[in-house]
Amino acid sequence: MTRTAVDATALASTGAGRTDDLDHRRRRVRVIVWITGLAGILIISIPVSVGLGPVWIGPGTVIAIVLDHLGWAAAVPGQEAADSIVWQVRIPRVLLAVVVGAALAISGAALQALVRNVLAEPYLLGVSAGASTGAALTLLFGFGATIGAGALTGSAFLGALAATALVFVLATRGGKITSVRLLLAGVAVGYVLNAATSFLIFASDTPEGARAVLFWLLGSLTRASWTSVLIASPIVLAGLMILVVISRRLDALSLGDDTALALGSSPTRVRAQGLAVVALCVGAAVAVSGGIGFVGLIVPHVARLLVGGVHRRLLPVAALLGASFLIWCDVAARMIFVPRELPLGIITAVAGAPFLIFLVRRMRTTS
Repeated sequence: MTRTAVDATALASTGAGRTDDLDHRRRRVRVIVWITGLAGILIISIPVSVGLGPVWIGPGTVIAIVLDHLGWAAAVPGQEAADSIVWQVRIPRVLLAVVVGAALAISGAALQALVRNVLAEPYLLGVSAGASTGAALTLLFGFGATIGAGALTGSAFLGALAATALVFVLATRGGKITSVRLLLAGVAVGYVLNAATSFLIFASDTPEGARAVLFWLLGSLTRASWTSVLIASPIVLAGLMILVVISRRLDALSLGDDTALALGSSPTRVRAQGLAVVALCVGAAVAVSGGIGFVGLIVPHVARLLVGGVHRRLLPVAALLGASFLIWCDVAARMIFVPRELPLGIITAVAGAPFLIFLVRRMRTTS
């Protein structure tokens, strides 16, 4: 090879390296912009949504009430009723929407990598069905009523964990967990537990209890309290941190088991870790809000359109998107038919179904 050819080759490789660096910087800037923008939207959405409802309360009053309870400002005279509405009812509800929306979004993103299926969602593994069965036992037959106010949340969470343990046992064979077995085990357990919940409703002789179970199955934040926020928040935050830590393994697993093995990751170990985190996050979310569909299915796809499929970038964006999305779905649920309230699952389905249709058409045109 002549010296001129060598110089040309070196120049080309240098140019390619500079192009890769430039693309990396652009992607990094894009991610920072999206995270900053979505965080700003969430910060604005919280005080605005707290003020919305049958009784309108301005964002300034909301902020003043919050600062008063935090000890950073004096109480606003003549705002006792607004103080009670904001601090005892609406702020816990909005914060719970943030926690549940983020939990479902990150769980959906992780689960789609674990089972390598773009249509996977958190409730696919039977976690929601287990929580529903536990909740039905409490609402219809008073199971765990001696615990007190936390009976419903506790029984739903225990039901979710029991369903996850069953899925894990059924999906494990020869010390290995494959995506197909995990998916089929989750679907099977979900069907069985949904049938069990239906049987409990049928066997109950309390129409009010059956109506409460059906409303809970469609999802609602009407039971939100500071206790439920404090219970769910640490679990979801820990789940997000763990998923970010194993994000590179999720990236490898999403490319296939052989690729993951070649990169030094055990697919079975990653699936077990991911399944445990997803179960805890979804169990915590469903235990305090009931079954809310479409969030874990749609939001991860939107996040991928914004920042790509690398999970270290995808997970924070999905969490922010899911939180804001559920805040405004909850606002719609409590304002469309004032003073009556719609189940959240109806709102998320109406909002999410059109986007799912768009994804289907987009996949068909690009395939």
